[in-house]
Amino acid sequence: MVEAPVVSERRSPEVVARENGLTITAATKTFATPEGTEVHALDHVDLQIRDGEFFVMLGPSGCGKTTLLRSIAGLETLDSGEIYLGRDRIDDRPAHARPVNTVFQSYALFPHLTVAQNIAFGLQMDKLPAAQVAERVAQMLTLVRLDGLGGRRPAQLSGGQQQRVALARALAKQPRVLLLDEPLAALDLKLRRGMQDELRRLQRTTGITFVFVTHDQEEALSLGDRIAVFSDGRPAQVGTPEEVYERPVNRFVADFIGDTTFLTVPVRTDGDAQVVQVAGGPAVRLTAPAPVAADGTTTLAVRPERLVLDGSAPPIATGTLAELVYMGTDLRIRVALADGTSLAVRVSPPFEGLALRPGATVTVGAAPEHLRPLAVEQA
Repeated sequence: MVEAPVVSERRSPEVVARENGLTITAATKTFATPEGTEVHALDHVDLQIRDGEFFVMLGPSGCGKTTLLRSIAGLETLDSGEIYLGRDRIDDRPAHARPVNTVFQSYALFPHLTVAQNIAFGLQMDKLPAAQVAERVAQMLTLVRLDGLGGRRPAQLSGGQQQRVALARALAKQPRVLLLDEPLAALDLKLRRGMQDELRRLQRTTGITFVFVTHDQEEALSLGDRIAVFSDGRPAQVGTPEEVYERPVNRFVADFIGDTTFLTVPVRTDGDAQVVQVAGGPAVRLTAPAPVAADGTTTLAVRPERLVLDGSAPPIATGTLAELVYMGTDLRIRVALADGTSLAVRVSPPFEGLALRPGATVTVGAAPEHLRPLAVEQA
């Protein structure tokens, strides 16, 4: 009897990335407070982080993002739930037995050791041969662009250089996942942006999965392949930077990421479309379905840079220019509408020829697709 040939299943790179990535299932963690109450830091979190992606967990303090990162690292123990890396469950392993490494905000460098010795420390603990340790240290110094500085001590380095040493030490052990807990928070704005470029370069060069925690929305948008926006112990939305910015699923996400004006407006049906009016302005046909409250209203989210005053988009309302602030990169304008609503408008250069002054009557326009309806229960 001839056996049938085994046909191997062809899997897309996306499927492979999911299967080899981090899978968090029903992760729950509760902390007791000094007052005798409980805080649900993680509330049955389900999350899939793909192999080889730069994944950002974003949210305010106390939302659960750092607790989840520490649970992946093995520094916190889940009350319930499971964490898998590929097919291997890792939440039941001690921290040192997990193929992950962590970079902290404080860097945690050994001040009495040189840069090279700091990078070598974990490799020596793993009892790698001295020649292999020296080779790996040299590779890491080149990777993080610190060639020639291996003999210095941390106190002789700038903040950005210290951060790169911490990254080199974490990457030296070749982890499958690198966890980064607000590692740029202590740096000034210019240095932070430079380090963001470095992190993107390192992640692309190594192909290692980066899981990055931050409360800085701009940092999240600039770094992440995908972003999980956390609220009350669980992700409120997971998506690409464009998805979470342009198509927020609820008011929390729309409000937390970027500047947003929320408009509560009456909505009616006109044929197969929904029509809204902003402060008694012209009727606007929505391009996305709007949940309608019991009183016949819906809430729209609109970004200030999507509103125009030059007539290049359909008009949605007329009001008074109440405030104008020159920011160099743009003009930040507040328009007061007849019903008391304030619209934030952001105008990009060139500014020459714009006849804008406080007290003037202006017409605000917006493309219908930039008026984003939000879920009723989140409004």
